[in-house]
Amino acid sequence: MTSMFIQIIQGKVSDEAGLVRCMDRWTEELRPGATGFLGCTQGLCDDGTFIALARFESADAARRNSERPEQGAWWAETERCFEGPVSFMDCPEVMEWMGGGSDEATFVQVMEGHTTDSHRMRELLEQAEPRLHQLRPEILGGTLCTYGDGGYVEAVYFTSEAEARSHEKLEIPDDLRSLFEEEGRLTDEVTYYDMHSPMLVSAGR
Repeated sequence: MTSMFIQIIQGKVSDEAGLVRCMDRWTEELRPGATGFLGCTQGLCDDGTFIALARFESADAARRNSERPEQGAWWAETERCFEGPVSFMDCPEVMEWMGGGSDEATFVQVMEGHTTDSHRMRELLEQAEPRLHQLRPEILGGTLCTYGDGGYVEAVYFTSEAEARSHEKLEIPDDLRSLFEEEGRLTDEVTYYDMHSPMLVSAGR
């Protein structure tokens, strides 16, 4: 487990250009005052869904950021760029694998679903990590975070979408296949979201 807290923001976008402007403004004007902010992975997916995974040192740091008056004013403007309600998922349990997320990624895939055993999911990822690193060099790393009653979100960072699609076609060795099959039995209601042009923000830039 990693000493990190992730807040996930998700909703359908009605004004993409306006949302990009708001996100850029947050990075330039509000990020310097966001104590405990570690970074954010965000992007627009094929169906018009926007997803942001904001990383903080702790839940308290995320709460303090939300309570800033300037954050509230910024969100009041940003919220108008969405169609309908925006969901917030607070994830206190975060695991980084293969080094975690990477700002070098040009393609990010997000998987959302439910699991009957998040502890076992983390064990399976740890077991698969060495072989996955050998077989899928285009994977830069990933994060697995959980929330509520069995909800989970996993983000995988790739060097490029073309490399990811190419390696998806490779035959999976038996030792990895058994791990993936067990993981499949632990999860359901899985939805995939592709960030073809992810916006990656770090604490320092």
